[in-house]
Amino acid sequence: MSNVMALSDKHALSVERLTVAFPHGDQVMLALDGATFEVKRGEFVCVVGASGSGKSTLLNVLAGLDRPSGGRAHVHGRVALIFQESALLPWLTAAGNVELALELRGVKASARQKVAHELLNRVHLAGFERRRPHELSGGMKQRAALARALAQEADVLLMDEPFAALDAISRDLLHEELERIWTESHLTILFVTHNAREAVRLGDRVIVLTSRPGRVAHEVPIDLPRPRSLDSPELAVIAGRITDRLKHEMSNGR
Repeated sequence: MSNVMALSDKHALSVERLTVAFPHGDQVMLALDGATFEVKRGEFVCVVGASGSGKSTLLNVLAGLDRPSGGRAHVHGRVALIFQESALLPWLTAAGNVELALELRGVKASARQKVAHELLNRVHLAGFERRRPHELSGGMKQRAALARALAQEADVLLMDEPFAALDAISRDLLHEELERIWTESHLTILFVTHNAREAVRLGDRVIVLTSRPGRVAHEVPIDLPRPRSLDSPELAVIAGRITDRLKHEMSNGR
């Protein structure tokens, strides 16, 4: 077996010396500068960093929406991306949004409605299939977006602060739902957040980025048993250490 095949069997995504630069007036702004890490298949990894540390840029490159200026970023398999806003098509129902993803994947018309209802039921949206996005709460919209992502049968799920705009109770419920789906589906998840507690609540590992330009400053393994509570003293201690590291990186970046 070649080294490339061995890597793809073990890792879901790999980022090697990734650099991304954007024009900024007469200058060039570095968003990422030599970021390097790997994520194993089935792993749940969270990325934390201050605003401007290149978190969203990292996901956009992995999803193929932005191009690297240097280095490489590769996803082994199909990828789906969930944004902070649900990005549901407003003229379609919840089921219609999921069915569109199934249609783009080539699922036959005769099967799409049934599969869409099964996926919406899986994220606890049974009974809301015919609702349009404006008729759904923020948490329900993100559930529908998650169902749409699952409809793509992705191997890797990229999540860009998907729960940041939600209230604490909705966010906690969606943490539980996401963890349940991840456990059942064996997805690989790369989850971007600025919230250290959320990162420790969800992740097998937490990657801490420097302030702009983004580099990998620390990797923190999370050995706490699952399921985890945001109110856990052990979780709070680890989250506090990560927050201190973020503050340190922010002060260095000034």
